[in-house]
Amino acid sequence: MHRTSIFSIIFLISAAFTTAGCKKTSKEDKGPAAANKTPAAASMKTSGAASTGSSNKESTLLEKAMKSGKPVVVITTSLGAIEVQLEPAKAPITCRNFLSYVLRGHYAGTIFHRVMSNFMIQGGGFTTEKIKKSGLLPKIKNEADNGLSNVRGTIAMARTPDPHSAQAQFFINVKDNAPLDRANARDGWGYTVFGKVIAGMDVVDKIRYVKVSNQGGPFANLPDTMVVIRGMRLK
Repeated sequence: MHRTSIFSIIFLISAAFTTAGCKKTSKEDKGPAAANKTPAAASMKTSGAASTGSSNKESTLLEKAMKSGKPVVVITTSLGAIEVQLEPAKAPITCRNFLSYVLRGHYAGTIFHRVMSNFMIQGGGFTTEKIKKSGLLPKIKNEADNGLSNVRGTIAMARTPDPHSAQAQFFINVKDNAPLDRANARDGWGYTVFGKVIAGMDVVDKIRYVKVSNQGGPFANLPDTMVVIRGMRLK
């Protein structure tokens, strides 16, 4: 694909991501104010000490993972499992954010809603009913200056044109995408890589080549048969 075509795709992705983010939100999805309405956090209002224990457990697991060197997350999908090795030393804010969503169970039941066979596969933002996932944490700082490149098999954070707008959505590069790197980015920021696939690249390629159709807005490249993320866990 020509360099100009890649930049055109990046623009379209940012535009679609922005469109999705600008839709009227539900009562349960009001941005940062509703960020902690995950099952664990919401239950604290009624279950007291039990839910506090659950929250403490998540916090302990998060800190342990961040200090373990290069934690591995298993992404179980309807087409198989993918293992990604994270890089907390190079992308600490991004890895902490991603692991927080993993430990909260945020990704279970979400889909790969944007699949582009010559670019990337993107998911983690919508349910199987094509509803934007609620319970988002605050937006995070862009860490694309960490020396990690958007090469085939790397995992990076999706965002709007605002460089510091990443939350839960991520993508896996299915080819080398140098225009997404800080050094080549037209906006001067780029997209933050925070890990790589170490097992299950065949599954990534299965997802990459599923049949897609344009269903409008953020679903311009939606698989005809939904590819569901059944869950994520620390290995």
